[in-house]
Amino acid sequence: MIELITALQERLSISLKTTRAAVPHSVAKGNATELNWLNMLQEHLPYRYRANKAFVIDSNGDSSEQIDIVIYDRQYTPPLYNKDEQLYIPAESVYAVFEVKQEINKEIVEYAGAKAESVRRLTRTNAPIIHAGGKFEPRLLFPIMGGILAYESSWKPLFGDPFYSALASLPAEQRIELGYVVTSGFFDVTYNDSMTVNTFGSNLGLAYFLFRLLECLQSLGTVPAIDYSKYLSAITKTG
Repeated sequence: MIELITALQERLSISLKTTRAAVPHSVAKGNATELNWLNMLQEHLPYRYRANKAFVIDSNGDSSEQIDIVIYDRQYTPPLYNKDEQLYIPAESVYAVFEVKQEINKEIVEYAGAKAESVRRLTRTNAPIIHAGGKFEPRLLFPIMGGILAYESSWKPLFGDPFYSALASLPAEQRIELGYVVTSGFFDVTYNDSMTVNTFGSNLGLAYFLFRLLECLQSLGTVPAIDYSKYLSAITKTG
């Protein structure tokens, strides 16, 4: 297994490095980098999950900013609009959001936090779950994970005091829980009474990121059941 993961990590690293060198235009480079990450996630996430660039929208008609990578449920919740690379998905379907950048620094941490907040502030409906034996009451809403994916770090080394200070300064709704920097490694963050950061070096950082992401997704379970009556009500008011 280690050999397979190492090969995957090398392939992703080469793809990202080639994109940085071969695509001079910053916007095109950013789009190509996002595609590299999306392809990797789409190839390795279980089929119940999807990963796409998207806007997130709620039953009130409010929308997030466009998010580089949204990991969302496709089994129980439909996309609300999907045409010409403009994907809108309901807030109820979202598990995690990631920003993709060439490098990580304080400004990028704050930027990714603000983008995550634009999703977390949206209203998520929560309907009972109907099953063959009756129905389950609406489940508690889980917190949506926020993360950063980058090729390299402006901080040398990445895991120093400026990095920890940038994470600690984020307001609650902007917190970043997961991150992977190809040249430096993986990190995940737990916020309780104090902030705890776990790190893993770059040698097998991608493997650690993938399995930790899968572990986090598994712990969240199934997304809340969408309450279609709330969306119908919004349509009725504007119809």
